[in-house]
Amino acid sequence: MIKVSALRKIYHVGEMTVHALRGVDLEIKQGDFAAIMGASGSGKSTMLNILGCLDLPTNGEYLLDGVNMAKLNKNQLAGLRNNKLGFIFQSYNLLPRTTALENVELPLFYNSKVGAKERKERAIHALEQVGLADRMDHMPNQLSGGQQQRVAIARSLVNDPVVILADEATGNLDTRTSYEIMELFQRLNDNGKTIVFVTHESDIARFMKRNIVFRDGRIQKELSVTDRFNASELIEALSPEDEYES
Repeated sequence: MIKVSALRKIYHVGEMTVHALRGVDLEIKQGDFAAIMGASGSGKSTMLNILGCLDLPTNGEYLLDGVNMAKLNKNQLAGLRNNKLGFIFQSYNLLPRTTALENVELPLFYNSKVGAKERKERAIHALEQVGLADRMDHMPNQLSGGQQQRVAIARSLVNDPVVILADEATGNLDTRTSYEIMELFQRLNDNGKTIVFVTHESDIARFMKRNIVFRDGRIQKELSVTDRFNASELIEALSPEDEYES
């Protein structure tokens, strides 16, 4: 699904040279659920930007679904981002004066092969997948933080991407809502979705199958999660007094 070889990224900031990535080798296979971890400045965000074709490496090779990203022009990269990648951000990035349904439809407006009827049907199905069929006509300010993140997840699913890339997707949420979002991610992964999830929280990383830890632009270690959290069980174990917005 994803294969990265000898990847380097160098930034020039004034007279300073920043080595953000220093020869990274990485593979993400179909059905993987991987956490990319590390402290600020470790290279994890740079790695995610390159995986998402939002930035280009200085050196090295990146293959996505067998395609070498270096051989694509800007228009081809934009098309690939829209058709093969689903993005989820910490800040949701929803359009404020647009309903949940319209926010989810948005990526399909850039797909000329999808007409208005199919666009709406696919957006409704994506909202059903995340449990928000009854909120599709609500504006973002009428939704809780957890619901807004579910809309963002539905938007990432609407094009049926080969990989979902999530950047600190539980960073703004309380404990119970974070667990509910991780339950949704685990269910999506159980149904075959490949997910790469950037987080600095070690407890969130325990919901995943594999942890990839960056330090100083290199992969410090990779390990399988043997004591993996089950989100459904943790939600059941929370006391009824725990406050959250459904």
